[in-house]
Amino acid sequence: MYVDPPAPQPRQPGETPPSTGAGALDGQPSAWEFNPDYQRLVTAWQTVVPMLEALTSALDKAYQLARSPQTWDAPVGARYVEDLNEWRTRLGLYRQSVLTAISDQAADTPRWIPSAVGSPHAFS
Repeated sequence: MYVDPPAPQPRQPGETPPSTGAGALDGQPSAWEFNPDYQRLVTAWQTVVPMLEALTSALDKAYQLARSPQTWDAPVGARYVEDLNEWRTRLGLYRQSVLTAISDQAADTPRWIPSAVGSPHAFS
């Protein structure tokens, strides 16, 4: 079984943007906003994980029932158990790839971005 990659962290209550420089004209932005693209990744993670958990639990339940001798009395039952085990493996790989894609994208996306609000417009 694989370990889930690190999840993108939602904005915490009281979290502040990065500190600004000495002044508004030193090239540093004077206002920041939480990146909406990063928030979409947080939402995607929070949406996908429960769905994957439901699929995993449904497949695990079917696998346990298929392995039970009360379910299958015929030799064909072993083939169904193997098929379910293959689906469980594929779902694990799918889960790993989806969560890794979201996690990698979140690692490459800044949490805070400069905001146009409050920036000086002296020469515009």
